[in-house]
Amino acid sequence: MATKVWKPSLMIDRRQCRLGGLIAIAVVVLLVPCYSHGADTPQVVLNTSKAAPRAVESLTERSILRDYKFAWINLNLALDSNSTAPVSGLFAGTAGTWINDAVASQRRSGLSSRYLNQSHKLEAVFYAPEGDVIELHDTAEYDLQILDGDKTIHSEHAVVHYVVLMTPGSDRWVIRQLQAVPEF
Repeated sequence: MATKVWKPSLMIDRRQCRLGGLIAIAVVVLLVPCYSHGADTPQVVLNTSKAAPRAVESLTERSILRDYKFAWINLNLALDSNSTAPVSGLFAGTAGTWINDAVASQRRSGLSSRYLNQSHKLEAVFYAPEGDVIELHDTAEYDLQILDGDKTIHSEHAVVHYVVLMTPGSDRWVIRQLQAVPEF
């Protein structure tokens, strides 16, 4: 007795192709405005050579770079749109409180802000033996714009030093502290 094996058909209806193409175009059109205000990808460099008491593994280094860059992209989107939705899950603790307060303050005043041309030079200074927290020093350089609607009312080039604490979450490193300091 012969057994029949089901094989999926490779025939694709032209309507399905057209619908798939339209969906792809719609996704691109909807996402482009999120990045249209100069929300360029920040330049982030991480030096882990001075981390102590534990060395930073290469996979951890890549993850921290990816997640820190992603956090700043979404921080910029949050402050530009006056919504905390873009930073949900990326910031916690005092960093999360600061962002929520900044967005609420901007909403009350009717202003928004943007970080443009971002460059971050991170240095790992402490990496816990258990791998559950890393302290970074960030020398950030960016152009800050304050806007009232579409009108720029203030623009400045800033160099800011941040002490950053990050901890691993379920699927990414989370920024728990982002504290501006006068110098390191």
